[in-house]
Amino acid sequence: MNRRVPSGAAVLQAGITAAITDAVLAELVERGYARLSMEGVAKRAGAGKSALYRRWRTKQEMVLAVLAEVSVPMADVADTGTLRGDLRAMVSAVASWLTEPPFSRIIPDLVAEATRTSELAKAIATTIGEPRRALTRPKLERAMARGELPADTDLEMAQDLVAALIYWRMVVRQAPVEQDYLDRVTDTALRALRAAAD
Repeated sequence: MNRRVPSGAAVLQAGITAAITDAVLAELVERGYARLSMEGVAKRAGAGKSALYRRWRTKQEMVLAVLAEVSVPMADVADTGTLRGDLRAMVSAVASWLTEPPFSRIIPDLVAEATRTSELAKAIATTIGEPRRALTRPKLERAMARGELPADTDLEMAQDLVAALIYWRMVVRQAPVEQDYLDRVTDTALRALRAAAD
């Protein structure tokens, strides 16, 4: 028995999904998470609201799915074969995520909103934070296997350390980033990890 190929409303067309993705990012930049609406996204994308609801049940689900699709792969850096090289790549990836448009505008707003909504904070951790960390953790595990880090290294703390230095300077302080800043962050993180091991 031949199965009928879905058509019309039953098909999630890639072009429409791409237009919606672009619209979500643009709306987040212009309006912020709190003021973003499914209606606004649909209008900007040139699609009906039904096109959004076929893909996502809620605004939160839509926004986080779009952000995860773009931001999670940004944490997937190449294995350099050394702890310092991997830390430098991780630092650069975090800096790019925080400073390149549209994320330089979106992330601070989303973090601020998450401080007011625990459900959103948990969803961000699940859909964006944990997958990004899952991509960087193996680099630290390989450093442990090579003997560059001790077997009892606190990998959660190590990942926090790498990201925290950059986030604090770029997002919280809004301080300028000198040309060699990422190298200095890398060396500081490396010294801190080795000091903790000692």
